[in-house]
Amino acid sequence: MGIAMARAENKESVDPAARMAAAVAKRLRVKKGLTQEQLGTQMGFTGAAISAMERLIHPVSDDMLVHLERALGGGTGIFEEMRELVRLEKLPEQFREYAPIEQKAVALCLYANHVVHGPFQTEAYARALIGGGYPEPTQERAEELVGGRMARKALFDRKPVCEIELVLDESVLRRVIGDEEVMRGQLEYLAECARRSNVNLQVLPLDAGLGGKYAGARGELNAVETTAHDRVTYLEIGDGSLLITDRAKVSTYIQRYARIRAQALDPRRSLGFIEELAGARR
Repeated sequence: MGIAMARAENKESVDPAARMAAAVAKRLRVKKGLTQEQLGTQMGFTGAAISAMERLIHPVSDDMLVHLERALGGGTGIFEEMRELVRLEKLPEQFREYAPIEQKAVALCLYANHVVHGPFQTEAYARALIGGGYPEPTQERAEELVGGRMARKALFDRKPVCEIELVLDESVLRRVIGDEEVMRGQLEYLAECARRSNVNLQVLPLDAGLGGKYAGARGELNAVETTAHDRVTYLEIGDGSLLITDRAKVSTYIQRYARIRAQALDPRRSLGFIEELAGARR
């Protein structure tokens, strides 16, 4: 009874894109006259794994979608398109509206004052951060979230290029997530990112508030220039989010970001500071 109930709950929790992928995969498999075992052999999976995917016991994985495209897609790219939809469904609900905007952005202006901004996180840092959240996610859900965060790195090498500015509060660099080894790797990766031609990374020092004018006091923000050259702002607040399109409000956030950037160390000094912190952790 317990197993049956668990399977029923799994089916009910499967999102629409994953359901569609399973239904299309089954129809194409049957059309080709393949058994689940035969399809599994072609793809490098077991017949039981194919059965679990089709019956929604275990929702289709990103890796399985890649192999489904090769085995059943017939050059149509149908499962490749579904990969993007399934990836979106695995992201936190409050982030789903913003994710496609981020991936297609012409330019990003970012400020983070709690933890390293998502695409700039190493896998080890992201895994420690997500695994330590509350409520604590299941291991499967944690891996989905880590995978989704790592997929955002496509921004760095995307064509046409995305121009990215990131200001990190010094406290982010000093806050150890995971352990010293994880943090050292994160700092080294940030230095690597800072050397990219399309990335401008700056550090807002802890003494930026001397004189009472601390521009980062109101927290993190993400200002985006879209492909239509409109500007929007995305804010995360607790477990919720705001996507702001009102021009006057967006203008205020962009001006605030400009003040934050003006108080930060210049890119060369910021890189040196990050490299110094990374070296101190060796």
